[in-house]
Amino acid sequence: MNKDAAYWIVLAHLPKWGNLKINNLIINFYHENKLSPEDFFQLSENDWKNNYGLEYKEIEDLKKAKSELANTAFLAESLLNEGYEIIPITSSEYSKTLKDNLKVAHAPALLYVKGNKQIMQEKSIAIVGSRITSEISLQFTDNIAKLASKEYKVVVSGFAKGVDKQALDSAIKYKGQSIIVLPQGIMTFGSGYKKYYKQIVNGDVLVLSTFFPKAPWKVELAMARNPIIYGLAAEIYVAESSDKGGTWSGVIDGLRKNRKIFVRKPDDSEKNANCLLIQKGAIPIDFNGKTIEGYVPVENIDLFSSVNEPTADYKKKIIELLKNGEYTVKDIIKKFNLNISEKKLRDFLKTHKEVETLNKKPLRFTLKNNIQNQKKLFD
Repeated sequence: MNKDAAYWIVLAHLPKWGNLKINNLIINFYHENKLSPEDFFQLSENDWKNNYGLEYKEIEDLKKAKSELANTAFLAESLLNEGYEIIPITSSEYSKTLKDNLKVAHAPALLYVKGNKQIMQEKSIAIVGSRITSEISLQFTDNIAKLASKEYKVVVSGFAKGVDKQALDSAIKYKGQSIIVLPQGIMTFGSGYKKYYKQIVNGDVLVLSTFFPKAPWKVELAMARNPIIYGLAAEIYVAESSDKGGTWSGVIDGLRKNRKIFVRKPDDSEKNANCLLIQKGAIPIDFNGKTIEGYVPVENIDLFSSVNEPTADYKKKIIELLKNGEYTVKDIIKKFNLNISEKKLRDFLKTHKEVETLNKKPLRFTLKNNIQNQKKLFD
């Protein structure tokens, strides 16, 4: 592996190739033709073209990567000397869970790790959620991490503020194991290695990155890290999500891939998108991670996909509310904790035959009967 390290690094970071293209090339030369990365790079341009069907631009990319091998070899040597390891997708040490979840299309060709790499072969869960989150979500995260640690399940964390950090700290507190998935290169996590030195040395924490070893933190890397967190976990628990951002997009992507995703059932007073995720196919769970059978997230269902046809339940609730006076769309959304746009609700109210629109700023809505009764009162 030491000899091939530089070759794996340049292969894994071929510019604009993407995981599928890189992995297909690796399958072709490594599995089908039994060549090492070094053997592959020693082939001629004609071999690349004729034997692997590579086009001019792809061959130019490989030539450029080959020209960088000397410098990359120094980087690889530094990595290995400083206790980091590289694990290519062809290795038996590569996370089987990650490979199974992300498949050849999305699995990274190379993992950079520091710590107990055996952790990747254990049962694992991810507890995910917003950076800015409620106290109950943090308590839920702590409890799920505690239960996971008791069951010898590894807790996968993205090391972001909020739920991610709570999941990691709780796993450590309860003497469990954890994987920290970095949104940066493995060599740029200096303060983190100092903070978790004891846990790394003791084999309880593995630090992992899929990015170029010296890559600094970037927003786009933080977003690209999220599928790796979900991919490394056999089970995914959502403490809290808004209707946009990394947690939301990660869960939606997971649901599209038919992953089982467990979402904490929120209290009625909470304003988040947990119920909306349940509506989209996530599994509702209680504070202890137990599935809630037959739960239907009534308060957060988006009932206004057609502005003229709300369900009977919501029509009744809104009409009952409007009997009591004048309300803005914000008032109604807040009252029922709806996950719909103001425009959608406004369009519905304007087209409803029983509702009167009051031309005030902002617009207010009430029942027509209310207006008539007021007129009678003052006639």
